[in-house]
Amino acid sequence: MTLIVLGPEGTFSHELAVRVYGGEILLAPTIHEIFSMVEQGLGDGLVPIENSEAGGVGATLDGLLQHQVYITAELYMPVHHHLAGFTPLDSVTVIYAHPQTHEQCSRITNEMKIPVIHTSSNAASARELAGSPGSAAIVSRMTADLYKIPLLRGNVENNPGNTTRFIRIARTKGKEKGSTKCSILVDPEKDQPGLLYQILGVFAERGINLTRIESRPSKRRMGEYLFFIDLAYSPGCHDALVALREKSRFRDLGCYQEVKVPE
Repeated sequence: MTLIVLGPEGTFSHELAVRVYGGEILLAPTIHEIFSMVEQGLGDGLVPIENSEAGGVGATLDGLLQHQVYITAELYMPVHHHLAGFTPLDSVTVIYAHPQTHEQCSRITNEMKIPVIHTSSNAASARELAGSPGSAAIVSRMTADLYKIPLLRGNVENNPGNTTRFIRIARTKGKEKGSTKCSILVDPEKDQPGLLYQILGVFAERGINLTRIESRPSKRRMGEYLFFIDLAYSPGCHDALVALREKSRFRDLGCYQEVKVPE
């Protein structure tokens, strides 16, 4: 099966796909394009959904909202960033970084007190160095090696335990057997007092652990929100979803298990 990931070559998504899956990998320019290609049946997708430092990835949450796809696996990738460049560290006058990378490495950029220019990907940050004297980029080791850029300082992430959660998406549901987690997108039909309490109560009454809740604007009108909910898989999940249907509309995003990432 073809796997579609965020390009260009050298992104964390690309590195993860190579390490875990191998095979045919297509590089897409944006997360939105990955969702579109998956919906068209061109392959499965691998996209980041949240980071332990920077939180949820808006483009992925929007993709789950706008496209008819399902989550078939999750992967947790330890993420390490490195400051790389051809200029000595004390002569760097500007840093290129992806916005998420910048947020995950804000301590060093604040310490250096020099401008940070945002790019579309870590690989794009590396490419900017060629025509920008006095610059550096915050990139992965794979990207630095790929573009042959010397490391100026290693492991510049704020948190040594920095981790990004990825999800594999497909046009059809995965096998439920062996699943450890399920995800749903709750779209309340109307705003009313205690609605979120009632929704959460459906799971609490059945002893189902909710591992993540994130709100996202519905994009229909101001003040209207949707809720992405991850729940630990249990035999009571199906009964809970039947009960939830009586309180709010929602979309089942699938049940799945974690795929381990090799060291």
